[in-house]
This record gives sequence, structure tokens and C-alpha cells, in this order.
Amino acid sequence: MEKVLEIGHLTKKFGKMTAVDNLSFSVEKGNIYGLLGPNGSGKSTTLGIILNVVNPTIGSWKWFGEDPTTNSLKKIGAIIERPNFYPYLSAEKNLEIVAQIKGAAKHKIDEKLKLVGLFDRKHDKFRTFSLGMKQRLAIGAALLNDPEVLILDEPTNGLDPQGIIQIRELILQIASMGTTIILASHLLDEVEKVCSHVVILEKGKTLYSGRVDEMTAGFGYFEISSGDNHRLQEVLLSLPHFDRVSSENGNGLLKAILREDLSGEVLNKQLFEQGIVLKHLVKRKESLEQQFLQITKNQNG
Repeated sequence: MEKVLEIGHLTKKFGKMTAVDNLSFSVEKGNIYGLLGPNGSGKSTTLGIILNVVNPTIGSWKWFGEDPTTNSLKKIGAIIERPNFYPYLSAEKNLEIVAQIKGAAKHKIDEKLKLVGLFDRKHDKFRTFSLGMKQRLAIGAALLNDPEVLILDEPTNGLDPQGIIQIRELILQIASMGTTIILASHLLDEVEKVCSHVVILEKGKTLYSGRVDEMTAGFGYFEISSGDNHRLQEVLLSLPHFDRVSSENGNGLLKAILREDLSGEVLNKQLFEQGIVLKHLVKRKESLEQQFLQITKNQNG
């Protein structure tokens, strides 16, 4: 698949502090990539570098197979700060100014206002908008010249639940139209719900880079209990199917992590043959949050 961005051994130091540490990954066309990590993990610095706002200490990156140029940056729309428009001008007037700067056709204004759900508020002043509406207007502005890539830095930060849902649905809609999206976030839930790929950063280093569904595509685990959990745990550990078995937070359940695929029906039969009658048996999948905690634990352990 065509790569729109290739980052190689990117490092950025601010004095003695290393904000980005030997970062390498690529972004394939048509996907939603999440840069996931806590504040201070290097997400915003990385975005600043690839947008030619921050100079790297060492390393390189390419847009569309070429070294970054003014021409390649014209194919990229970005929102890396709070939406900043003229408060006493209408949504339409503000976008007219942006369209003039970007050299975008005027008919694009109504098209993008409809896309971001603000067409019926086009004549209202920017200062009357909620934070979620301001963010959607900023996305509309970034899309005026139909960029191939849209970059968003913490797009749902500070929004109420309804605003968060609207932004997430908008991101998925934009991606469905063929735009590649790079999204920086510290929210696991956000990345899991909208991103196809994730790059997990901590203190500027890459802990994981790949597809979200591959990260969570383990064989899952069983929540399980019987009248004698001690005996049940012994038997589960004697079976070849499990990596580990542990008690679950005092709720009377055991958590048995699978190392291979196994159905509940087969496990129930195996345990019954060893004299164990189950009270509870549910098969679950590891969430991105559980995988993230395991990755960071392994890195720091």
C-alpha cells in the first residue's frame, strides 16, 4: 500500500531533555493512525517536526515519498492548537478568509460546513459557538483545500461527551472519504474507537507500532469460577492452553489467559472430566487498555 509518510530515526533534544527518541514508523494511505501516549511522551513534538514547525536534532521524514517541501505540505491539513478564528465574524466569513489564504475555491465553504454539521449556523458569529462546534469549524477549515492527509492533535480535549461523539463520528466519516488521518491522543478509548493503527509513545520512545486489531488480537481469556477455585486454578495451570491464571480483584473469579484458541464448550468438557463443575464461564478479549498497561509494564519492568 502507498505510504504517505515515512519517519526514520527521528530525535529531538531540548537541552538535556530528549522529547523524541529515535522514532521510526510509516503511515499508509487511507488509514487512521493514532499517536498514543501521556502528556510529555513526544506526540506534539513529532507532529511539529513533520509539519516543519520544529527542527529535529537528527533523523528524516518523507511526505509522499519525497523530502518535505512547500508543495508536499499543501497536501496536508492540520489542527495542532486551539481553534483560532475572528470571534465577531460568522463561520462563513471566517472560512472565506481561510479559503483565500489556502487558495481554495469559494464553493468549498458550504461543502465543508455541511460536512462538519455547521451549515445551518453559517451566519452565526464564532464567539457564539460551543467548544465542540469551534473544533468542528477548525476541521472544516483544515479540509477546505481537500488535503490528502489530516493531522489532529488531541481533537476531543476539553469537550463534553456529546462533543466527543460528534468529533469521533466526523473523523470516521472523513476517513471513509479517502483522507488519511494522523491523530495524537492520550485517550486509549479514543484510539481504540477510531484508529486502524497505533504508535504508542512513552518518553519519546516507541513501545508499539502496528494495527490496533493486531495488538488486541490475542486469543483472549476466560473469566471462570467453581465451588473450589483453588482446585480449579491447579487444573487450569496443568492444561496446555493457558499462559497464566490469576484471581480477579476479589470478585470470586479466576482470569485464565489463553496462549491458543479454545472454545468455552471444549474447556467446560475438559474440566467436567476432571470432576470440576463450573459456576461461571465467560470468554473475553483483551482491550487496548489492558494491552497498553501490559506493554508499559514490560517496558518499565
